[in-house]
Amino acid sequence: MAVYREAIPGPALETPSTSLEAHTSAQGSDSGAGRLSFYRKLCYGIGGVPNQVASSAIAFYLQLFLLDVAQIPAAQVSLVLFGGKVSGAAADPLAGFLINRSRRTGSGRLMPWVLGCMPFIALAYFFLWFLPPFTTLRGLWYTTLYCLFQALATFFQVPYTALTMLLTPNPKERDSATAYRMTLEMAGTLMGATVHGLIVSGAHGSHRCKEDTLPGEGAVSPNATRLYFIAATVVALTYPVCSTLLYLGVKERSDPSTPASGQGLGFLAGLGLTVRHRPYLNLVISFLFISAAVQVEQSYLVLFCTHASQLQDHVQGMVLTILVSAVLSTPMWEWVLQRFGKRMSALGICAMVPFAILLAAVPMVPVAYVVAFVSGLSIAVSLLLPWSMLPDVVDDFQLQHQHGPGLETIFYSSYVFFTKLSGAGALGISTLSLDFAGYESGACRQSEQVVVTLKVLIGAVPTSMILIGLCILMVGPTPKVPSRANSRSLGRRTSYTLA
Repeated sequence: MAVYREAIPGPALETPSTSLEAHTSAQGSDSGAGRLSFYRKLCYGIGGVPNQVASSAIAFYLQLFLLDVAQIPAAQVSLVLFGGKVSGAAADPLAGFLINRSRRTGSGRLMPWVLGCMPFIALAYFFLWFLPPFTTLRGLWYTTLYCLFQALATFFQVPYTALTMLLTPNPKERDSATAYRMTLEMAGTLMGATVHGLIVSGAHGSHRCKEDTLPGEGAVSPNATRLYFIAATVVALTYPVCSTLLYLGVKERSDPSTPASGQGLGFLAGLGLTVRHRPYLNLVISFLFISAAVQVEQSYLVLFCTHASQLQDHVQGMVLTILVSAVLSTPMWEWVLQRFGKRMSALGICAMVPFAILLAAVPMVPVAYVVAFVSGLSIAVSLLLPWSMLPDVVDDFQLQHQHGPGLETIFYSSYVFFTKLSGAGALGISTLSLDFAGYESGACRQSEQVVVTLKVLIGAVPTSMILIGLCILMVGPTPKVPSRANSRSLGRRTSYTLA
């Protein structure tokens, strides 16, 4: 690997390490200690809100929309969900590769990607909820749009999350910025599910099925198309609003380690190095299971309440309880992981296990709200932990490869790639199991086999995946967090210009 110290500008008598430290401490921070202002952290966090608003609405309601409003067969819905997730996963290494080769502009190296993708994501999201006049090719319509949305969302999210490493060289400030981001993303998740759910609530509920409705007979609200149209418009508008605030409030720190020649470690070679790093492998494999469990729990909660219990009138209240609990508990989990360590905080994910089983066994209203509250606590820590641990893994890698470039983009994009791939498999297989059980799209009543399948999907499946993921996380190696002096000497090297 090449040594880049000679590429750092400075007076002739100044040592490379002194120049690098001075440059690093002067860039992207509000003080010599690398501290970030409240305003900068807030604007950074706001930038992640749109994707979470859209993802929340999709996670809780897309499957219900496709099955009971668009009335697509369950096998085709499985293809839509699987294809979309795979498309998003495949876009991650491509995003890393293209960002890796991009040049720095007046707005930075990452910000142009965020701003450039924004209008196209908003349009793709809007048409994802549009009901086309034709019926025979609806499966292809939604598969294409969901794949497009997931791919564009990836090109938005990868540079945005990698921006964490260019805000400041201070590890504690990066953790603080991550906490701001996660708190605001939780708020976005809350807003997405709440606003979308309130708008489309008229299309669902116990009133949609009359007593004399025959099994298998569709009963979609006449206003369903209009309600989903309004909800899609409201959510799509969050992209231009929040992206503008991100651009105005966040300044991307310049990279002092970029070689003058523009040559360095290639993307594929860098990817090979990252996947052989044991702390990174341990983190990725454990959250393959944990993130897939959370996605399955979110995707089937509304279907379970609608078709496997008498809780359809409490869906919005349960979703709201989950998300409020997650939002309010995120600062608490940030304090816990700082006080007791990130691995000990991971045990909080276990709280979901007994309550998920309880909901499947006893689907009563009081039990459902308790389960929703505890699930929110677990979801919050499961979302916060990997993004708090990834910077530690990157630092640990650079401590072992001090003469090579940083590979933040590759670390972040490949992590998202693997977790999306696991979610694609979990959602695709589980939705296909509904088809095998005999799920009838648009039907008011489902067979007993479908009810049992939904109970397994809401209880046993996420429970087993969470336990497997936590076992892997606990037994793996712990990354070493560098001191402030080491953090400065590393220079927070990045690889965004390395072809």
